[in-house]
Amino acid sequence: MIRLLLADDHPIVRDGLRGAFEGCPDIEVIGEAATGVEALAFVARHHPDVVLMDLRMPELDGVGAIRRLATEHPAVRVLVLTTYDSEADVLPAIEAGATGYLLKDAPVADLQHAVRAAARGESVLAPAVAARLMAPLRRPAPGALTSRELDVLRLVAAGATNRAAANQLFISEASIKTHLLHVYAKLGVNDRAAAVGEAYRRGLL
Repeated sequence: MIRLLLADDHPIVRDGLRGAFEGCPDIEVIGEAATGVEALAFVARHHPDVVLMDLRMPELDGVGAIRRLATEHPAVRVLVLTTYDSEADVLPAIEAGATGYLLKDAPVADLQHAVRAAARGESVLAPAVAARLMAPLRRPAPGALTSRELDVLRLVAAGATNRAAANQLFISEASIKTHLLHVYAKLGVNDRAAAVGEAYRRGLL
């Protein structure tokens, strides 16, 4: 039997979640918590197998509670259930120690499956969350700067204007601007100062 704690600050959400697990012979909802602090106290007393955790809660938010649970009760699995799917929400929760991350529009069957998987120590991610996390990995790696682009970047780093750089390299100002646009794209920046800073960070200058 998987012993489950529901942690969400909305009573109606907790009621709905409790109903979602009522027909499961292998999952028992043993308690509820409305704050991160309540969740920690409940876990310390009753040691559930899985905590279904919202991120936005008073007193102590979900990420803070997950971090504490990972340190104080590492055997307890935490499955995030939230409406937020941005990287700013997902990454801190995963880094804090969450076993999985689901969205509140997940079908009941998926939610039940996720709790079972979390109890086994398996990671579960909502498809939308997985796609968001994988997107940066799927982007083609930016190409290396050409020798001419490096020449332009060195002059810009030294404080040269587009006209001065063009005169030194014996090319037009339009060509300087084109090279800079290519540099910005390859370094993932939007302006001259950021390009110089990123180039120093990467050891290109």
